[in-house]
Amino acid sequence: MIRKATMMALAGLAIGPAQAQNPPERQAVLVVAAHPDDELFMAPAIASLARQGRAVTIVFATLGDQGPGVTDFARGPQLGAIRRAEAQCSANALGAEARFLEGLGDGTLAESPQAPKSPALRFLNQFAKAYVEVDPQLVLTWGPDGGYGHADHRMVSAQVTTALQSLADQYRARLLYVGIPAGTLPKVPQMAGWAETDPALLTETVRYTPADLTAAKAAAMCHATQFDESSRQSMMGLFDATIWRGKVHFRPAF
Repeated sequence: MIRKATMMALAGLAIGPAQAQNPPERQAVLVVAAHPDDELFMAPAIASLARQGRAVTIVFATLGDQGPGVTDFARGPQLGAIRRAEAQCSANALGAEARFLEGLGDGTLAESPQAPKSPALRFLNQFAKAYVEVDPQLVLTWGPDGGYGHADHRMVSAQVTTALQSLADQYRARLLYVGIPAGTLPKVPQMAGWAETDPALLTETVRYTPADLTAAKAAAMCHATQFDESSRQSMMGLFDATIWRGKVHFRPAF
C-alpha cells in the first residue's frame, strides 16, 4: 500500500502543475537531510541559493531524538522537540523553509527496508508527497556513502535516488550528492572515518560569499544540543579552510 501511494504521489507530477510554472528567479530547491544538523555540511550552499532568490526547503526525515550529542536531556520526545526547534532556527538562519516528516524514528530508517510499513518505505512515501508539493528543479542530499556511513544518511540517499530515477526527464529534478574532495578532509579525530570523493567526480559546485558563510555559522550555533560551543563556533571556519574553500562540492546522481 505504501509503494502504491508513493507511485501515485509521483504520478501526480504528470497531471499536476508543470515545473515550468515556477518563475526562474524562484526556482525551488529541495534539501533532504536525515536529522537536524545534517544540513550544516552544505550550509553555505543553502544560504547562497536562498540569497540568489531560490525557494529552498529543507526536509528533515527524523528529529534526531536519539542524540546523543552533548545534551543532558534524555533521548526521546523532549530531545526531539528541542532538536526540531534547533533545525527551524538553522533553516531560518540560512534563508530556507524547514519541513519535518512524521513518525520516522531516529536511527530506524535502514531497519527491514522491504517490510510492509517499514521506516524506509514510509520515508519514501512522505518524500514523494513533499517532492510533488515543492516541485523542485534541484534536490541536494547525501551521497551513497552517507558522509561517514550512517545508515539513516545512506537510506535517505538511496530512497531519494529511487524516487527520482522513476520519473521521466521532464519531471525529474537534478539530483546532486554533496561530497568531500579527496585530500581535503580536516585533520580532526571526529572526521577520521568520513568518506572522500575523487575530485573528478565532483563536477558541480555552489559558490558562496562571506555573508553566506556568516549565515552558515549562525545556523551551526542553533544546534546547541548536538555540539559544544567551541565546535559550533569553529566548524564552519574549519570546513571553509579545508573542504570548501569558497565552494561546496557536489556530484550528479544521473
